[in-house]
Amino acid sequence: MLLKQHKTRNTASVRAEDDLDIDGTVDEDLGKSRDGSRTDDEVVQREEEAIQLDGLNAAQIKEIREKSEKHVFQAEVNRMMKLIINSLYKNKEIFLRELISNASDALDKIRLLSLTNEDIMDGNEELTVKIKADKEKNMLHITDTGIGMTKEDLVKNLGTIAKSGTSEFLSKMTEMQTEGQSTSELIGQFGVGFYSAFLVADRVIVTSKHNNGTQHIWESDSGEFSVIEDPRGNTLGRGTTITLVMKEEAADFLEPETIKNLVRRYSQFINFPIYVWSSKTETVEEPVEEDAEAQDETEPKKKDKDVTEDEAEAKVEEEEAEKDKPKAKKVDKTLWDWELMNDIKPIWQRPAKEVEEDEYKAFYKTFSRDSDEPLSHIHFTAEGEVTFRSILFVPAAAPRGLFDDYGSKKTDFIKLFVRRVFITDDFHDMMPKYLNFVKGVVDSDDLPLNVSRENLQQHKLLKVIRKKLVRKTLDMIKKIAEDQYNDKFWKEFGTNIKLGVMEDHSNRTRLAKLLRFHTSNSDTALTSLEQYVERMKDKQDKIFFMAGASRQEAESSPFVERLLKRGYEVLYLTEPVDEYCIQSLPEFDGKRFQNVAKEGVKFDESDKAKEKREALEKEFEPLTTWMKDKALKDKIDKAVLSQRLTSSPCALVASQYGWSGNMERLMHAQAYQTGQEITKNYYASQKKTLEINPKHPLMKQMLKRVNSDAEDQTTSDLAVVLFETAALRSGYRLPDTKAYGDRIERMLRLSMNVDLEEQVEEEPEEEPEEEQAEEEDKKEDVKADEEEEEKEDLGAKVKEEL
Repeated sequence: MLLKQHKTRNTASVRAEDDLDIDGTVDEDLGKSRDGSRTDDEVVQREEEAIQLDGLNAAQIKEIREKSEKHVFQAEVNRMMKLIINSLYKNKEIFLRELISNASDALDKIRLLSLTNEDIMDGNEELTVKIKADKEKNMLHITDTGIGMTKEDLVKNLGTIAKSGTSEFLSKMTEMQTEGQSTSELIGQFGVGFYSAFLVADRVIVTSKHNNGTQHIWESDSGEFSVIEDPRGNTLGRGTTITLVMKEEAADFLEPETIKNLVRRYSQFINFPIYVWSSKTETVEEPVEEDAEAQDETEPKKKDKDVTEDEAEAKVEEEEAEKDKPKAKKVDKTLWDWELMNDIKPIWQRPAKEVEEDEYKAFYKTFSRDSDEPLSHIHFTAEGEVTFRSILFVPAAAPRGLFDDYGSKKTDFIKLFVRRVFITDDFHDMMPKYLNFVKGVVDSDDLPLNVSRENLQQHKLLKVIRKKLVRKTLDMIKKIAEDQYNDKFWKEFGTNIKLGVMEDHSNRTRLAKLLRFHTSNSDTALTSLEQYVERMKDKQDKIFFMAGASRQEAESSPFVERLLKRGYEVLYLTEPVDEYCIQSLPEFDGKRFQNVAKEGVKFDESDKAKEKREALEKEFEPLTTWMKDKALKDKIDKAVLSQRLTSSPCALVASQYGWSGNMERLMHAQAYQTGQEITKNYYASQKKTLEINPKHPLMKQMLKRVNSDAEDQTTSDLAVVLFETAALRSGYRLPDTKAYGDRIERMLRLSMNVDLEEQVEEEPEEEPEEEQAEEEDKKEDVKADEEEEEKEDLGAKVKEEL
């Protein structure tokens, strides 16, 4: 830990030169240089002016490098740095996260010491991190006012980490590489994050001042390092500056916007203020120079000949008033200043009782970039195998495309922090799929700082965190007020809860209590399963439900007729996922579920009622046997008398493990089904039970017909039509709709006394259009000839008369 605190965080940089030519030589080919005619002394002077850096010019830098103590990195450290630079980090931008984290650790340490020794802050009262990019010199400076490092600390912590975790780091890395595992998590575990600076820098310069020593400069090109006392004296007061001389390909990290985005992404919740040196353009008024003003006054002024005396006097007064005002003009100016990056405070670090409701709302809006206030939130600290703090929110509305690519789409609503440093939001398993709408932060001190995304998915502590997050989320949802839950939450996220019942077996009981459905008990209000159970009739041992495409379809189904008549409450499942959801629930509060479109619906009956039913079964046995063995032999499994029908003549009932009509409709509507699935074909081919209503007049008439003539074709056709109509009313598809239409037409002909053999009247054949056109042309020609002959005859008569 000490290694990490000093090595990375107490690392700072001085504004020194790296590989620039400090010898000040001129170009060899003087003819190619515009400065070729100048003396060598002029060139050296010009270079010294250009290399002015924090009070050190080129000559001073050269002197420092000559006098500094030279050190060679320990072989293991050198090998470790090469691994880091060449292979360990996939994402170079994390160098800034590492350096800021270390700066924060250094600030934490000095703040802790100041609690027992107030004088320790005398060198610098400020506790900040400041980042400044210098594009002209190709340098990035990260300065903290933390505890700082002495000369010994610089050598020990940044160069010869003899007793550090370096050996363990290398052995662990070798082991993980042998096993083919990702090694990027190792940096945070072994405190070598400082060396990530070499991912983007050719040279790293650290300037540090500790209260117990003088200010020193540490410099390295990753091959060797040097340490020397800073000739400038104490410029820091206390703390560390890390200067990175950036690689050519890392120039983008010198852009202020890039730096700001990285700080906001990774370090916005660091406890100490982080400032970035940035610019902004403002319009300001500047006084006009006197020379320009005098020039304006000497310009000839045009006078209007028609100006009246009053207007002239008014103009003179205006001019006098203008003269009294100072002359100014508006100009755009670029202003540079320190801009605070982390003004959002990590409120999860505070006890929940100390955080006001408005603070939670403000934090949520800033953190999630959501304009609406959250529907609910929970703030907690988990302890045990892993300790972490978290705040979770339920948004007021479902995010757009919530179920697009469900299960495979990355969600970034849960952000993982380690010691307030952002690690990642690229999770598939931080929250289960069905809770992909929950937003929040998780901050743990027990996870490695640089844990990789790949290994994090499999990290054993993450599984513990996930388990606790789910429990807390369900507790939060459970505490939402009933009216808000039904009107807002269920409308937006009801499908998620149903998916949870199907997917999360360990929390199925908790999720079942959150389910809401429409029921026959109310036309509009939703009900929970707990409320349903409370209203159940005496001796009712099952929860009845009916699935359909809409409430109207469900409540008008023949399957619910007798249930509703007897006062039983029925759940109406109208969403596509509903029936899947209930099938995943074996029971609720000791009550099993009964799909009223399947076998198994029975009612308590007295001995007298039972005798009456058995008598009816014996009476209708000829009809049920005839239907099963003859008329509907290949269509049904059996025909029985129904206990669930009151007004419908018959209904088609699925077996306990078969598909209901609603489920069949859903399965055939699957976008990717090919029709070749074995399971699908098995369920689809299962025969159903035809339940008939013995009190319906059609069934009584059918019994009479079968008893009188079981071979009558019309009776057989009637049985098939009844079966197909029952299939439609029960929600099933007909395999041959044309045959069904033909049978209906036959029944209509019989009922309307239309001969079954009478054909449709044929329309007279029309001549082809070409022949009609030729015929019309001929007629027109004949008519024209006749008119011509009449004219000739008339002319002849006129001649005769003359």
